[in-house]
Amino acid sequence: MSAQSGKYRRRVGAVRPSHLMFTTGVGALVDLPNIAVLVRGVDDWNYDDVPDWEPITEPRLLRELNRFHDGRHVKQLRPAPWLDGLDADPNGPAARVGVPVMPFPTWLRCTACNELASLDSKAFDFENDKPRRPQDARFFHRGCPKKRKGKPPLAVAARFVLACSQGHLDDFPYAHFVHEGADCPKAPQPKLQMDDRGGNIGANVSIRCMACQQHRNIRDALGERGRDELPACRGRHPHLSVFEQSGCKQRPVVLVVGASNQWFAQTLSVLSVPEGGASDLQMKVVEHWELLSKLGDPKMIVLAREHIPEFKQFAKWSDDEIVAAIEKVGAAKEAEASGDSGADQEQGQPDLLTPEWEVFSAPEAPEPTDDFALYRAPEGVPESLAPYFSDVVQAERLREVRALRAFTRLDAPDPEDPDLVSRAPLSRGELTWVPASEVRGEGIFLRVPEEVLSGWEERIAGSDALRLHQEAYKQFRINRYSGRIPGGFDPMRLWPGARYIALHTLSHLMIRAIALECGYNAASLSERIYAGDEEDPRGGILVYTAVPDAEGTLGGLVSQAAPERLVPLVDKALKGAMRCSSDPLCRERLPQPHADFLHGAACHVCLFVSETTCEKGNRFLDRRFVVPVDDPKLALYPELP
Repeated sequence: MSAQSGKYRRRVGAVRPSHLMFTTGVGALVDLPNIAVLVRGVDDWNYDDVPDWEPITEPRLLRELNRFHDGRHVKQLRPAPWLDGLDADPNGPAARVGVPVMPFPTWLRCTACNELASLDSKAFDFENDKPRRPQDARFFHRGCPKKRKGKPPLAVAARFVLACSQGHLDDFPYAHFVHEGADCPKAPQPKLQMDDRGGNIGANVSIRCMACQQHRNIRDALGERGRDELPACRGRHPHLSVFEQSGCKQRPVVLVVGASNQWFAQTLSVLSVPEGGASDLQMKVVEHWELLSKLGDPKMIVLAREHIPEFKQFAKWSDDEIVAAIEKVGAAKEAEASGDSGADQEQGQPDLLTPEWEVFSAPEAPEPTDDFALYRAPEGVPESLAPYFSDVVQAERLREVRALRAFTRLDAPDPEDPDLVSRAPLSRGELTWVPASEVRGEGIFLRVPEEVLSGWEERIAGSDALRLHQEAYKQFRINRYSGRIPGGFDPMRLWPGARYIALHTLSHLMIRAIALECGYNAASLSERIYAGDEEDPRGGILVYTAVPDAEGTLGGLVSQAAPERLVPLVDKALKGAMRCSSDPLCRERLPQPHADFLHGAACHVCLFVSETTCEKGNRFLDRRFVVPVDDPKLALYPELP
C-alpha cells in the first residue's frame, strides 16, 4: 500500500492480494497502527512502474462481470500492482509500486492536548522516514502546548465517520455538531477539542469549541434520534474524490473507524475448468486469444512457432489443429458478441457452477493442464462407501479466480440477489477492468447417488421439519428486504431447496473431519455445493483449499481421498454428527414461527465453520437431515457405516 497525499508517496503497510477482495478493497477503511487510510478507486491504480505485469485470464468470469455491469466494457482482470525487490532495496523502484491509499478520516486528534482539527488546517505534520518500517508512519502535532522533549506527540484519526446505505462515506461534521448546526459566535473557524473519557456506558466522547466553550457528547449523534441531529448526506465518495451531482436523500449514520459494516465486498469467483468439454488446446487458445486471433493462416502459424515465445506452449499440436481451435473459439466469441451465447446468458444471475459440475461428474476426466487436473482411482468408490457416494474424484490441481465487482456500506450484499443492496462504484468513469486475484490449490469431489437424494426428498416432503425451515426462510427474506419489498415480491424465489441443506450439512461434516487429518487448518478450506432440482438433478460437494500461498498445494487434502483414508474419515464424520456437546439443545433445535435463523440442529460445536470456509455464512444446516439424530426418516443416511 502506498500513501498519496500531496508530496508524500511511500509505503504505509502491506496486505495480501486476497485481502483486497474481502477486507481491504477499493473504498475500504484500513486501520493501520498509527494512521487510518482509505483505498482509492481503480482510476488511481498505476501499473507504469511494473513493466512485466499481465492480466489474469478467466473468460467465464469476464462474461459474468459484463452481465453484472450491464454491458461489455470490462476487458481485464488485474492483479494488484506489485514489484519484486523491496527487501533488497526499500528505497528502490519497488517502494513506488502499490495500491494507492489516502488518509481518512481527514480529522485528527492530538493524543497529548486533544486538539481536534482537519488535515487542511495545517495543524498536523506527517513523517514516514523509515523505509523498512512502514508501520511507523504517523501524523504528529508539532505545535502542541503539552509537547515534551523528544518527538512531538502522535496525532491519531478522529474515530467517527458518516456513512449511508447508498455507499457514501464522509467525515463527521464536528463543528456543525457541537454548535447544533449554527456558526460559532466567537470565531469563523474555531479550534475544537475532543475528550475521550471512555467508560462502560458506550461512547463517551465530548466535543468542545475552544472559542465559545460550547460542548456536546457524541452520544447525541447516535441511534435513530441522533440521525436527526446530523446534516443530510452529501453524496461523497472519498475513494474517488467526487460528490454525486444528484446528491443523496439518505440520512447518514455514525460509524467508528474499524466498524465491520463500513465496507462489504461484492465478489465473484470461479474455478478454471474446461468450458463445455473444451480441450487443453482450446483453453490455451482462449488464454492467448489477443495474439492468436491475428494468425488464421497456417503459414503464419509456422512463422509464429519459430519467433514467438508464447508458441512454445503449443508444441504438441499440429498447425491444422491450432487453426481449427482458433476458428472454433472465434465462432464462440462472435456468438457471444451477438447475444446468441446460450440460454443461461439470458438469466439475470447465471449458474456459474454448471460448467464445474459437468467437468467433475463427467465419466472421463479432461486432459490435465497447469491449472486443472483430476484423478479418479481405477478401483472406484470403496465398497463400504457405495451407499453414501457414487463417485470420488481427486482434484490434484485447482485454480480459483476471484474478482471484486463492487462494494456496499452498512448493508451486506446478497450473493443470490445482487440488486437488493445499493452498490458503490469502483471508478469515476467507465469501468474497463476490476481488481482480481488467483489462488491455486487442491480438492476432493464427492458425489451422492441420485437415487439416495431423490428418495430422501420424497420421504421428507411435507414434514414439519422442512416446513419450519421454509417458513424461517420466508421470514428471513421479508426481514432482509426491510421495507424495500417491490411489487410482486416472492420471498421463496431464491429458496435453495431441501437438497441443498443436506449437501451443505454433509460438506461441513467432511470439512471438520478433514481439518483434523489433512494438516490444513479449517480456515484454509472452502466448499462448493452442487445441488440441483427435479429438472436438473445434481448432488455433490467439493472441499478444496483456497489460500494465496504454498499451503494450498501441499497434497495433504487430496491424499485423504485414498480408500484407506477416506473410509475411516467418512465414518468419523457421520458418526461424530450423532453427538454434540450442546445436545439436547442442539439436537432439538428447529426454526420456530416468526424466527428467521436458517439452521436447525447445528451450532459452533458440531457444524459451524469459519466465514472464509462456508459459502452461505453458516446458514442452511441441520444434522437431522443427514444422520438420524431425530426421526430416522428425515436422515439422508438413516444407516451409518
